Amino acid sequence: MDQRHTQLGWRKSTRCSSNGCVETSVAADAYLVRDSKEIGGAILSFGSAQWMDFISAIKCGEFGNM
Repeated sequence: MDQRHTQLGWRKSTRCSSNGCVETSVAADAYLVRDSKEIGGAILSFGSAQWMDFISAIKCGEFGNM
């Protein structure tokens, strides 16, 4: 496991009741997302504008009852 996985302050939703959740972190220039079951796996990276659009879409219910 490399440093990008261990030195970031990863957070999991308080609504997560299993190990099948996503975790988020904030880096200097990006918002990061990873699978909590695969902490050594792929990390998705989003710019600030992309992240804010995503959060707005969630709040507006664009993804249904996920």
